[in-house]
Amino acid sequence: MQKRVLGKTDFEVSAIGFGGIPIQRLKEDEAFELIEEASKQGINFIDTATPYGRSEELIGYSLEKDGRDKWLIATKSPVRDYNGMKEAVEASLKKLRTDVIDLYQLHNVSSEEAYNQVMGNDGALKALREAKEQGKIREIGITSHSVDILEKAVETGEFATIQFPYSPVEKQGEKLFERAKELNIGVIVMKPVAGGAITSVELSLRYIMENPNVSVIIPGMDKVEQVIENSKVGIDVRTLTEEERETIEKEAEELGDEFCRRCGYCAPCPQGINIPTLIVMEGYYLRYDLQDWAKERYASQVRNASHCIECGQCEPRCPYNLPIRKILKRVHENLGQNV
Repeated sequence: MQKRVLGKTDFEVSAIGFGGIPIQRLKEDEAFELIEEASKQGINFIDTATPYGRSEELIGYSLEKDGRDKWLIATKSPVRDYNGMKEAVEASLKKLRTDVIDLYQLHNVSSEEAYNQVMGNDGALKALREAKEQGKIREIGITSHSVDILEKAVETGEFATIQFPYSPVEKQGEKLFERAKELNIGVIVMKPVAGGAITSVELSLRYIMENPNVSVIIPGMDKVEQVIENSKVGIDVRTLTEEERETIEKEAEELGDEFCRRCGYCAPCPQGINIPTLIVMEGYYLRYDLQDWAKERYASQVRNASHCIECGQCEPRCPYNLPIRKILKRVHENLGQNV
């Protein structure tokens, strides 16, 4: 497995890492089998988060059995305030069954309001700085779906890593990655197959591998076969042929009109609907076999797609001209039963 240095950290990470969203629906023995196989294939970086159901717990159980020292553990929390993040770090340490977390990330900081809050005097970053000083975490990172937010974040000197979506259909982060490389900040690629929308998984991963500014790619995996197939991309590193490049670029183009890139430009919705989040939830429902989890998260939303009054204010803001009103109707049809 090809190894790459994760920015200014001293971590040598596998080029293909392990994305921890889908593992939450597995049983303990299944999760252990998956992680054990990943280790055999040379994967040593695993990424999870506090909102991912039982993901942290299953990973903690499996890494304790497989050997904690084989792994670099990354997790993250969407908590924005100081006290909340202190509690989140302690909870993650307990669930992951470890004394230290290698990388703790501010999760999904995708608005100016959220960014200002986490960076403020009583913000979540302050708690992570203290946790690092206390030896509870080793490095601090930030994740987002907003290029603008991460362009600001990388210039602060506060973060060892950034995490952002990237694939043949989502290329908006390429200049950001170049700047991160210049500043020696590690780049973690999430959504490498666009939340499961891209079917040519190998070609998409190989496309991303060709970007020299990417440190590690974290496809979500819940089957041993996926682990083996994805790992091959980092073991047998091959440049795409012209024919393969045409194939993956054609698929990216065909995803076209109704594919949400989660840029957030459609906000704010006058009805308080978090449009990108609801569309992402539908993606987990349709493509990740996480129907119950997606429905539960949808049900927890104070304002869901049924609250859309079809004012249409969001659609002119969308740089991809998505028919958002039509999409929201479909989202509620899929996720809104009994809500």
